[in-house]
Amino acid sequence: MALSAAACASAAALRICDPLLPRLSLEYGIGLGAASRTVTAFAVAYGVLQLAYGPIGDRYGKYRVITAACAASAVTSLACALAPTFPALVVARLFAGGTAGALIPLSLAWIGDAIPYERRQPVLARFLLGQMFGIALGQLVGGLGADHWGAPPVFVLLAAAFAGSTVLLWRFAPASTTSNAPVAASGTIAARFAAVLRIGWARVVLTAVFLEGVLLFGALAFVPTHLNRAYGLPLTAAGSMLMLYGLGGMVYAALSGPLVRRLGEPGLAAAGGALILVCFATIALFRLPLLAAAACFTAGLGFYMLHNTLQVNATQMAPAQRGSSVALFASCLFLGQSCGVSLAGYASERLGTDPVILFGGAAVLVLAVCFALARRHVASQARATVR
Repeated sequence: MALSAAACASAAALRICDPLLPRLSLEYGIGLGAASRTVTAFAVAYGVLQLAYGPIGDRYGKYRVITAACAASAVTSLACALAPTFPALVVARLFAGGTAGALIPLSLAWIGDAIPYERRQPVLARFLLGQMFGIALGQLVGGLGADHWGAPPVFVLLAAAFAGSTVLLWRFAPASTTSNAPVAASGTIAARFAAVLRIGWARVVLTAVFLEGVLLFGALAFVPTHLNRAYGLPLTAAGSMLMLYGLGGMVYAALSGPLVRRLGEPGLAAAGGALILVCFATIALFRLPLLAAAACFTAGLGFYMLHNTLQVNATQMAPAQRGSSVALFASCLFLGQSCGVSLAGYASERLGTDPVILFGGAAVLVLAVCFALARRHVASQARATVR
């Protein structure tokens, strides 16, 4: 519960500026591309700092690092609320991404240490309920801020969420924070990452999640803006509608066990990519709010079918370097996201949000199918080796 609460706050911080972009653009007299720096700065720091958090968690204890980073995130979120200018807000968001970067990947690594692989996907799905709810909560609170409050109260609420999560982490800390992971040989941070990157399958997973960040999250960041401009919905309503994305993820968490048994990892990834394409195309091509709401819900289901499959593989890429390998995974995701949001912002200003969202959905399907084929090939090789 404590880890899930921290993941909720971290995910909310990640998505909370999406609905705020038009408001920031208006208040500071800047374009959408410039306003999106609040998203990009957070994502860049979130991704880069994980390159340090993974080895630190391996060495000093993942749970301890998670607790300290959660407390620091309360402080940096408050700094966002107090930022007097837009450049100061961007800098504060940079620091906020740096402190929040430890929470989800180190939690995933901690679960990977404690739960056997064959039981890990349903457990991760339950943990990710917090992350899913955080995405929805961030969109809702950001939308309320865009329409009614402004940005500072939004960041104050976020700081309170991190502070509450820190209390829970301290209150429910395990009696021992000793890891059950295989013990890795000591070495520098660079040596730990090099050990992961020498594994061929690890390179495939890391490439896939980077491209997922570029293609999916770049388009997703502009869905609230699209719903506001193309559908004429208030930003609060647009943010609330995207809450359904998180609810779709919660449905996946409830059904993950049967879905994994029925489809297997390759089928789960490919089906998730197909759902994302259908849903993004629906949002881009039609102007029916009820249909868009259904598409947001189903896109959340599709995303977690794909992304949770990638996450499960990430926890097993290099068991002896699990903190470092999951940190690399998360770093690739959010560096990809920062690139994707910047590219999508540039394209949206020149082409509109419709083609950006449609292209994102189509490209994610191609990525999902390629990963599914690669996963099936690896599984076939493993079975042949056993024989």
